[in-house]
Amino acid sequence: MVPPEADSPAGTTVPAGGRRRRRSFATWRSRRPFWGGLLLLLGGGEILLTEQASISVVLQAGAGGVAAYVLPLIMAVCGLLLVLNPAQRLFYSVIGVLTSLGSWVTSNLGGFFVGLLLGVIGSSMAFGWLPDQEPRRRRRFRRRPAAPAAPAAPATGRPTS
Repeated sequence: MVPPEADSPAGTTVPAGGRRRRRSFATWRSRRPFWGGLLLLLGGGEILLTEQASISVVLQAGAGGVAAYVLPLIMAVCGLLLVLNPAQRLFYSVIGVLTSLGSWVTSNLGGFFVGLLLGVIGSSMAFGWLPDQEPRRRRRFRRRPAAPAAPAAPATGRPTS
């Protein structure tokens, strides 16, 4: 019987339990728009981190000031819900892209465009994700054997005819 560490690359040992957890996480992740939800969540978090006003100033500013905090929170919640509840991905991704675009007006140009872009890209990825599609497998291309080199011309200095 071959030990579980035998098929790992030289110098690395991965216990069988770690490999099993990694594989189960990969199958869980493949059943949902994971990367789209993560990007939307990161976009909302980035916009929240770029807010400079304290909450007392925001409350005095009124609805416009509150929207600067509410829209990124909605983005982050939609990102979490995309990962945790993929059945409603179309609704969450549409709300996510609308709040991402709305953050451009309310929240420091959408977190200086970084949070805005993360939110729009993540929402678009989640919208385009297809649950019925087989997960892609990486293809490893084989190297073709090199063709035999042509014989070199003699190096006599004279042109050959």
